[in-house]
Amino acid sequence: MNILTLLVVIPILTIVAILFTKDSKGARMAAAIGMGVQLITTAILLFMYLAARKTGDMHEMLFTADIMWFKSLNIHYFIGVDGIAVAMLCLTSIVVFAGIFASWEVEYLSREFFISLILLATGVFGFFISLDLFTMFLFYELAVIPMYLLIGIWGTGAKESSAMKLTLMLMGGSALLMVGIFGIYFNSAPDGGPLTFNIIEISKIQIPVKAQMFFFPFTFVGFGILGALFPFHTWSPDGHASAPTAVSMLHAGVLMKLGGYGCFRVAMFLMPEAATEMAWIFIILTTISVVYGAFGAIWQTDLKYINAYSSVSHCGLVLFALLMMNQTAMDGAIIQMISHGLMTALFFALIGMIYGRTHTRHINEMGGLMKVIPFLAVVYMIAGFASLGLPGLSGFVAEMTVFVGAFQHQDMFHRVVTVIAASSIVITAVYILRVVGKILLGPIIDEHHKHLTDAKWFEKLSTVTLVLAIVAIGIAPLWLSDTIIASLKPIVDKLAMVIPF
Repeated sequence: MNILTLLVVIPILTIVAILFTKDSKGARMAAAIGMGVQLITTAILLFMYLAARKTGDMHEMLFTADIMWFKSLNIHYFIGVDGIAVAMLCLTSIVVFAGIFASWEVEYLSREFFISLILLATGVFGFFISLDLFTMFLFYELAVIPMYLLIGIWGTGAKESSAMKLTLMLMGGSALLMVGIFGIYFNSAPDGGPLTFNIIEISKIQIPVKAQMFFFPFTFVGFGILGALFPFHTWSPDGHASAPTAVSMLHAGVLMKLGGYGCFRVAMFLMPEAATEMAWIFIILTTISVVYGAFGAIWQTDLKYINAYSSVSHCGLVLFALLMMNQTAMDGAIIQMISHGLMTALFFALIGMIYGRTHTRHINEMGGLMKVIPFLAVVYMIAGFASLGLPGLSGFVAEMTVFVGAFQHQDMFHRVVTVIAASSIVITAVYILRVVGKILLGPIIDEHHKHLTDAKWFEKLSTVTLVLAIVAIGIAPLWLSDTIIASLKPIVDKLAMVIPF
């Protein structure tokens, strides 16, 4: 049993265990135990990877397994990880574990809720370990489809329309992605030989440039839609606003990272000539995402919408950095994915906890919460400071690495768009400080809020887990950065053969 396969098997066994529970208490206990085991397994994988990296080639995929699945189309269950994939698996385990405890009080159809949530997580784990394009696409779909049920059944507000909008937009992205993947497959053997979905084998050959130019937009946009690429981002704010707490945490914290991960692992790595030729188009679109998302957050008064538009901005920064196509900026992009995943999951967890007490998400109806719920208020401030890039927290490390890498380009175009994107730091500070001052400080506006109770034990466990990860990256980022840079080298080297840096 490969340890990577365990990361798919454990959630499936957890789902089976939940099926045999009789009530909500049993369901959440089974979910918590299963995802606790998953977190421990991921931690073991991290230590195994770091140990193996000291003695072996830092650029190789480790813990690989290759099993023929569908012979006529040469589809394999081919899995393996590098430092980037290990980091994303750790992020997923932390967010899912925290999400279980953030949903501890879900009573309505609790078994079905936790099953759907863990099914989504299964797809994410499978996606990050897959090295076969078909298998990766299968897990991608498995991660996306449960979102409709999770929002449509357990969401709030206009949940049906939001769930439908999200599903249709992401299915549209999947359709584009399918075209791109099959385009890569049918051009994977230009000199003859069997066609393959194997990412490693395809990376060793050159797909014809004409085919790259045609299929790259399908692949990049297909993944980019999940990464909130402008102008295909409109599903994200509505989906976040209507989703229940844990679903928002997984949605923004993990699911949107599949988009950025797929863009560089598939689109850019396998079609480098098209990536360098078309990069300027998508750089413009991602710059718009970064600035537009930040401005959009300023105009919102609903806490979830504020964080949703903030996610559009931060995820736009991920794609922006990847398209800079140098080692420093791409390193920053991966750190930004991890940092944003942690802090936005923390934000949505806190918003759910605050809403459960105040029964409102509108900032104009809250004030002085620091006096009555100090623990949650302090943690909210930590999340806000991480988002605006306070040194010592993960957001600072990520954004500085992104902008330093982007500014390494000497031409005017790259430097101008970098300056424009960097302006989002100031805009982010505006809406974060505005929200913190409005809801946490000052006098208590609503008399009913004077009797609120602070965080319960499971809420503290959920939030502290995320805070510790954010602080750990902020204080000691080098181990993560070095691991990512080592794994980025094959991609950067391949892009460097097309365009000098």
